[in-house]
Amino acid sequence: MKSTALSAVREHLCGCAFVALALLTVQCGASAAIAVRDASGRTVTIDDPGRIVSIGGSTTEILYALGLEQRIVAIDSTSLFPLRAIKDKPNVGYMRQLSAEGVLGLAPSLVLAAEGAGPRETIAVLEKAAVPFVMIPDRHTGEGILDKIALIAEAVGVPERGACLATHVRRDLAALSDIRAGIKKPARVLFVLSFMNGRPMVAGSGTAADGIIKLAGAVNAAGDFQGYKIVSDEGIVAARPDAILSMVRQDFRLTPEEVFGHPAFSATPAAAGKTLIGMDGLYLLGFGPRTARAARDLAHSLYPSLSVGPMPSEKQDAAQACGS
Repeated sequence: MKSTALSAVREHLCGCAFVALALLTVQCGASAAIAVRDASGRTVTIDDPGRIVSIGGSTTEILYALGLEQRIVAIDSTSLFPLRAIKDKPNVGYMRQLSAEGVLGLAPSLVLAAEGAGPRETIAVLEKAAVPFVMIPDRHTGEGILDKIALIAEAVGVPERGACLATHVRRDLAALSDIRAGIKKPARVLFVLSFMNGRPMVAGSGTAADGIIKLAGAVNAAGDFQGYKIVSDEGIVAARPDAILSMVRQDFRLTPEEVFGHPAFSATPAAAGKTLIGMDGLYLLGFGPRTARAARDLAHSLYPSLSVGPMPSEKQDAAQACGS
């Protein structure tokens, strides 16, 4: 009788030990390190994505859309959406003028930085630091947005939420493609970043402005050179833009008087109707979850007779659908 009872106790204890071991295995699996390949080609291993410094407006926007607001310990000054981000989170400054001490001093467990963050010396320090540093690619295409979402979601350990958000963005991009199909004659658009001593700095190919102009079904009037460049009066006249595009910031907005009062711009087709389109900078150039909407809005401004409607993501909020 004693032998039978002892055997039963042993079986019970062994069963408990097995269950405990199984639970420990599950827990260890859940906290397993994450390895990702970032935009610089580095393989980065992440043990804890619980305290994130987010650098880059679209990077922060994607993290919020993934429902990870509570993990963000700091952002940069380009992270202007959602509005509560800039109000609630500590700021490490402008993404191209970062301080390694300012970033690492916040004790992050992960730094996510948009491609183009700098200066190079700071990035070199951050890449060598003990804190995992992941450079997020910034390609100015629809597929580039999807790749950005996938890498961020993988790096922070929520690939399922990333797949959900990508589905919403993909639907918006498909709706945008249908809008572009209704454009008969693409407009020539010139993006003006600023005026320097009366001379315009405009966007060539390979820029975010070039990407959004193409997504909106238009042609970049300055697409024959790469990057941003100060253009002569002769160059502006030769570009023959039908519309001038600029970004609007809290402290900056070009006016029709400023643009079309310029001798070169007054000689362009855009001057006939004083066609100057100003849009929020991050919305227009961020290449994040709202970019298809921005391209839709730009298309509607360029082609007023074009039939456009709400994007799929405006009918069902992606952040609510994917953020939990």
